[in-house]
Amino acid sequence: MTTFVNQQDGVFPSVCPLDCPDQCGLLLHKENGKIVKVDGDPNHPVTKGNICNKVRNMKERIHSENRLKYPMKRVGTKNEGKFERISWEEAIQTITSHWKELIQTAGPESILPYSFYGNMGNLTAEGMDRRFFHRLGASQLDRTICQAAGTTGYKYTMGGNLGIDPEDTIHSKLIIFWGINAVSTNMHQVALAQKAKKNGAKIVVIDVHKNQTGRLADWFIPLLPGTDGALALGMMHILFAENMVDNQFLQEYTIGHEQLREHVVQYDPETVSSITGVPVEDIYKLARMYGKTNPAYIRIGNGLQHHDNGGMTTRTISCLPALTGQWLVKGGGAIKSNSSFLAYNEEDLQRPDLLENKHTRVINMNEIGKKLLELDPPIQSMYVYSSNPAVVAPEGSLVRKGLQRDDLFLVVHDLFMTETAKYADIILPATSSFENTDFYASYWHHYIQIQQPVIEKYYESKSNVDVFRLLAKGMGFDDPVFEETEAEMISTSLDHPSNPYLNGINYDTLLEKQYIKANVKPLFPGKLPTPSGKIELYSEKMEKDGHSPLPTYTPIINDGDFPYLFVPAPNHNFLNSTFSNITKHCSLEKEPRLHMNSTDANMENIKDGETVRIWNNRGECELKVTVGENVLQGVVVSQGLWTNAPGTKQLVNTLTPDRLSDMGGGATFFSGRVAVERI
Repeated sequence: MTTFVNQQDGVFPSVCPLDCPDQCGLLLHKENGKIVKVDGDPNHPVTKGNICNKVRNMKERIHSENRLKYPMKRVGTKNEGKFERISWEEAIQTITSHWKELIQTAGPESILPYSFYGNMGNLTAEGMDRRFFHRLGASQLDRTICQAAGTTGYKYTMGGNLGIDPEDTIHSKLIIFWGINAVSTNMHQVALAQKAKKNGAKIVVIDVHKNQTGRLADWFIPLLPGTDGALALGMMHILFAENMVDNQFLQEYTIGHEQLREHVVQYDPETVSSITGVPVEDIYKLARMYGKTNPAYIRIGNGLQHHDNGGMTTRTISCLPALTGQWLVKGGGAIKSNSSFLAYNEEDLQRPDLLENKHTRVINMNEIGKKLLELDPPIQSMYVYSSNPAVVAPEGSLVRKGLQRDDLFLVVHDLFMTETAKYADIILPATSSFENTDFYASYWHHYIQIQQPVIEKYYESKSNVDVFRLLAKGMGFDDPVFEETEAEMISTSLDHPSNPYLNGINYDTLLEKQYIKANVKPLFPGKLPTPSGKIELYSEKMEKDGHSPLPTYTPIINDGDFPYLFVPAPNHNFLNSTFSNITKHCSLEKEPRLHMNSTDANMENIKDGETVRIWNNRGECELKVTVGENVLQGVVVSQGLWTNAPGTKQLVNTLTPDRLSDMGGGATFFSGRVAVERI
């Protein structure tokens, strides 16, 4: 496994570690043991050698002089940034002795892990770490900040994260990007759509902001935030009313179509237009285009689910392909996520059986600010890895206030001195993905990929797997699971008989081939993993879980008496806060901006390029404003999670609510309101 590391020069296969659906195959060029160039792998069947600027400039991050080199302990006050170097032995001893004392005095639930997918490697994100905290008996983290609401909603309809093969979308004749800035977050789906366009396809983009994806569309449809579900119901109303549904498909492969037909009568185009801001004639045009075009494909984005009604919205849109029988046509259907096709043996990887107390408390990561400040009994220690909650979590002011607690023993394992790390008592230096052994499973295309170490570990940095082995030893855990090698963990994870799509994929075949496609077949004809085995337009399970069994529009919660709906969307050159500290990526992105409608700007006497104050009762930010027609009246949109450079106020999650979504305990980043004024 060290073959690549031992070779100082050459070109070596790799995989992009970012939390991105494309999960590109890479080629890393090395000279004198360092990565000098990052290219796409032209032989990868889906990504075909094309990569984004984020990854093309990854060497700037991997070899940055600002990377953490050694373990350190805090010698100043929290957030002062004063630390001194210590040994790994001292770091592990300090952490484990503190935790042993906490377990004796306050119980293991006083300790909380906090992580997400800053590195999408499965061993890194949910391997030895989960085993360790299960064995420790720590409070469990509900990792719901990204896709939990939409995943829950989609599963009610389809039974799992199951969609069409994205490679088939070159055959689509209508492609709807719904709530996804795919140019920035799913670029290879855009490439496939452009191939389809050469064959006559039309591209429609539905979003709250005319971003880069909106600008490439044949037709961009702006709508008010949180009203996407109403638009989908309006489409259903017209599809039924004008007999543009596939009755044979509905009879054979769905349940509840009769109830749905009656239910959507109330969502007439005039009513839907008043909700969404989409003109009546455009609702008719969209529904007829969808109803009369085969094959039609909907790419369901992440943005939709970051609202109070996000789960139901995704559930509603996921019903549309069934109405017109798109699932039987090559290039027709939808993708929200395809992760179920590549589902591996999570129980063997994470070992939840190690958790003795099956009633251990669970803390939702979106509420970490209030939980740090209000929970009783309190969180007395937190271990943060692969995440930067001081910037990425909602109600940011509460989060940072919680991290500031003198009685919170905070450990941060990261590549850089993040905003969160400045509050830490102990900082541990982390390896990059290119220094690790790991395996990756895309949640969009159907390929599993392996990562072998390509470069030496940076100074004294260690992988998540290595650190949790050390912590287990320091805690006196002698369970054999903590001695397993990365190769053994990958092997057992891929041994998953209940997922036939993985048949023939194992550690040895991955080593040989670098990436392997799952044995995926079209969903229909076939049986879905729903209770009925069919697409559930009417879901009894939803009713049992306290939701409407039929797709229903519920407005987002009133977030206070502020004039503008605020959507803090992603930008092109960062991924959450990753790259926001890298000069190259910041220069590519230029500066943070707030997009505002011209009419609103005139009313506020705000001119393009001026710096404005954006505020609500949670806090305030200051950004330059871009005035134009890229958003509807009453809506403002920022892009990217910028850090606070000296003299700036750019932490937009200071403004976002920590309410939980209607399903799955998801985040509601996009359902907040703000005021905007000139400075």
